[in-house]
Amino acid sequence: MIPVRGVEGKVMAVLGLGRSGLAAAHALRAGGAEVIGWDDGEGGRARAEEAGVELRDLTRADAFSGVDCLITSPGIPHLYPAPHPAIAAALVAGVPVDNDIGLFFRSFATPEWDEFDVIPKVVAVTGSNGKSTTSALIHHILTEFGRPVQLAGNIGRGVLDIDPPQDGGVVVLELSSYQTDLARALTPDIAIFTNLTPDHLDRHGGVGGYFAAKRRLFAEGGPDRAVIGVDEPEGRFLAGQMAEAPSDDRVIRVSAAGKLSGGGWNVFARKGFLAETRKGRQVASIDLRGIPGLPGAHNHQNACAAYAACRSLGLAPREIEAAFHSFEGLPHRSQRIAEADGVAWVNDSKATNVDSAVKALLAFDRIRWICGGLEKEGGLEGLAPGLGHVVKAYVIGREAAGFAMRLGPQVEAEVCETMERAVARAHAEAQPGEVVLLAPAAASFDQYDSFEKRGEDFAARVRDTLS
Repeated sequence: MIPVRGVEGKVMAVLGLGRSGLAAAHALRAGGAEVIGWDDGEGGRARAEEAGVELRDLTRADAFSGVDCLITSPGIPHLYPAPHPAIAAALVAGVPVDNDIGLFFRSFATPEWDEFDVIPKVVAVTGSNGKSTTSALIHHILTEFGRPVQLAGNIGRGVLDIDPPQDGGVVVLELSSYQTDLARALTPDIAIFTNLTPDHLDRHGGVGGYFAAKRRLFAEGGPDRAVIGVDEPEGRFLAGQMAEAPSDDRVIRVSAAGKLSGGGWNVFARKGFLAETRKGRQVASIDLRGIPGLPGAHNHQNACAAYAACRSLGLAPREIEAAFHSFEGLPHRSQRIAEADGVAWVNDSKATNVDSAVKALLAFDRIRWICGGLEKEGGLEGLAPGLGHVVKAYVIGREAAGFAMRLGPQVEAEVCETMERAVARAHAEAQPGEVVLLAPAAASFDQYDSFEKRGEDFAARVRDTLS
């Protein structure tokens, strides 16, 4: 646990008592605060009472009398499309609002660090797609190299639930826009921006607000090193804002779209090869094509970002390359779960939007594609670059017929509705050399509680079918 600093004797309210909320409550109490909490769900309130957290309905008019600060969980809206009533009440009462990420950054460093030979570092990863894989890959590389490292935030443990860092330790944080948008302190040593595609637009009041939430990770604290994907205009703009000159190597530009030029520090993937250049000269190259845990251009972008972060931490190119080969990937993200009769079965249930789905489609040549679910804003037109790789689509979800129709004439589509039928039909028709890929291009909530549950169902159906 990371005890929160600067809260001794204060009254701190916690809204949302799930994993991060309860961890924040415990860390606040460890720092000497009096903690009250509230959760809209009976289950959350019951868990809090079991943990000894005093409950107070924070939506009441007088709820914030005597409260010094409100800590809110990331899933709770604080501005758009409308603030939660408790947050609105706190703001009316003049009570500051923060989250566990802000508490972490203001509490991470301690006087004990004066005795360390190597000061601990924080690597924070944000962006639209690839955050989890990039974060996990950095963690994997550092673990393989023998560095003390912890993975937290939107993946792994809650940020306040981790252990105090050891001498030379590294904490890798995956941070969503919900987390970076509200944190009152954001001071990573290395900050990574993977890419930007429209998502969570209702929560941020449009794409500009969404980008602004991501940008705060770089603008608020000024990281020592900024690793920035520049394949979109927003990334190029952010890199330009962070750099003092074209040769400023505090900024590492990353691309999976082609060669980067210029006199700065660049890491890019081109035709399956990762290249590192500094001051206009190539200093390293890695062949990514045969690495099973990193298939496709989107994973090559993740590899570039992780490589740049680890180079910033002092690792050599060959050490990073060796760790790439032992990386198995993450569940539900281009996860190869089976291979039988020359057909590979790949679970990319995390491909919940069009952009991530098209990247998954581009990673393989002949695809039996399981897709569909709760369609997001923007339609399906963005799938066009990947549809040439699709032999046939098997559409699931409550609105499967409509989803299949919107795929257009370029793709043969069969309406299956259920995962069971989609897997059975794909198995019956797949030929050697093909890939059966779950990359839904849609949210899961019409049929499943989460994309994880959807991926688990796919894996279970595949195991049953192949057994």
